[in-house]
Amino acid sequence: THTFSILKGYLKRKRTCLPVSTWRTLACAPTGIMNSELRSSKAKRTAKPSSPSSTNSPHARRRRQILTQFLSMARKSSLLKQSLATIVGVLVLYAFLSTFLTPAATSKLENAFPSFSSAASNSISNEFVSRENQLNFPGKPVKVYLYDLPKRFTYGVIKHHSLARGGRPDDDVLKLKYPGHQHMGEWYLFQDLLKPDSERVGSPVENILDPEEADLFYVPFFSSLSLIVNQARPASGSEKPLYSDEENQVALIEWLEAQEYWKRNNGRDHVIMASDPNALYKVIDRVKNCVLLVCDFGRLKEDQGSLVKDVIVPYSHRINTYTGDISVENRNTLLFFMGNRFRKEGGKIRDLLFQLLENEEDVIVKHGTQSRVSRRAATQGMHMSKFCLNPAGDTPSACRLFDSIVSMCVPVIVSDSIELPFEDVIDYRRIAIFVESNAALKPGFLVSMLRGIPTERILEYQTELNEVKHYFQYGEPNGTVNEIWRQIAQKLPFIKLTINRNRRLVKRDSNVRDCSCLCSNQTGIITSL
Repeated sequence: THTFSILKGYLKRKRTCLPVSTWRTLACAPTGIMNSELRSSKAKRTAKPSSPSSTNSPHARRRRQILTQFLSMARKSSLLKQSLATIVGVLVLYAFLSTFLTPAATSKLENAFPSFSSAASNSISNEFVSRENQLNFPGKPVKVYLYDLPKRFTYGVIKHHSLARGGRPDDDVLKLKYPGHQHMGEWYLFQDLLKPDSERVGSPVENILDPEEADLFYVPFFSSLSLIVNQARPASGSEKPLYSDEENQVALIEWLEAQEYWKRNNGRDHVIMASDPNALYKVIDRVKNCVLLVCDFGRLKEDQGSLVKDVIVPYSHRINTYTGDISVENRNTLLFFMGNRFRKEGGKIRDLLFQLLENEEDVIVKHGTQSRVSRRAATQGMHMSKFCLNPAGDTPSACRLFDSIVSMCVPVIVSDSIELPFEDVIDYRRIAIFVESNAALKPGFLVSMLRGIPTERILEYQTELNEVKHYFQYGEPNGTVNEIWRQIAQKLPFIKLTINRNRRLVKRDSNVRDCSCLCSNQTGIITSL
């Protein structure tokens, strides 16, 4: 620092001005160089005027070199600072433009894949209009081949259903209409694959005509309708009916097992709907490798059905969708139930709940069977109630749950082993109340709990129900059908894994069950609000 001060004074006396950057450079210069320059300067002041030859002396050359070095360092420092200032300015300008001049919100796809152009993002957004599809299917749709089954397995089932009820079906079976009932999902999926691509915008799957290109094969057997063609099973010794569901099941599996694409992977890349708990009961062990579309696992063994390979689908609701406002003003009934009081197995809880609730004020529980009159009464009752009771029946789930959802009547689920559709996108705790069976059977517990729920909380439930009810409407353009296909498409990696794995494995003892095992609910539920 002392040396630097001496040099500064010397230059002032010589009336020499240097830039600030040069002073900083000199301040940082090695001490040896500074001292050398000072000694040279002092000698220059005391020396006599030099001769021309003295300007070329070693000391003079040394001074010129040092000064040149100082000036060069100063220029470099200045250029470096100017460059840094330019870079910082560009970065600040970019940050400003990015913050204030770009759209505030971007799509999930753009966040996940920033390299996508806006056009590509919009294209995929149009292709998969479901908010979840944009994340789960950023690529091409899964290719599905629709089997052209013999008519006896599709329209022939509709014809026999009509004949068994005294109808006169059209000779042109393609004009036959599928009868309305709670397992209409098999009809909606079949019709969806028959539509042209222009009418299937938003679907995660693509219907293809060449089976060699297929990822999956859809078998459009109307298994649930086939089960109820005959209104009642004939008594022993009575006349054989014209239609036999069991014979049709066997004929179907024999036809499938003769197909090249079934034999190739033993049916593992095939999809078949069996939404009625008893559908395909005769041949279930021969189709258990398929992706089964079921409403629950109530009648399936561990090696027949699993959450890993199969898809839980909703019943087709049978009452009218509620179109009113989110409100409790016109919902004067606290709790509503209408259905068969006496059921087998887990459904025995219904009779016990009837005994507890039938005399409660502002609670309606009615015994009723399926009919148009019952549906009208159920529609009115659900639309005018705050909560709808959903106890177990012969199986853990029932159509009533989905009737409750589209009615915006908060479901109260008393079914410990229930499985629910689309749980990867729906948190059912936000739209339903779960009550453990033993708790529900305590006198006064259920009604007291429901009466303690404030109006604000009921409105929150209704708001959530309104947000998700399209998932349970088969007729909606982006409703149940698209969501079922999305769930099926998600199984493709697992299907390919099992296919490749089984190609290398030696067949095991047939007595050993091959369980996929994320199996059906074997733990029970927790009472929750």
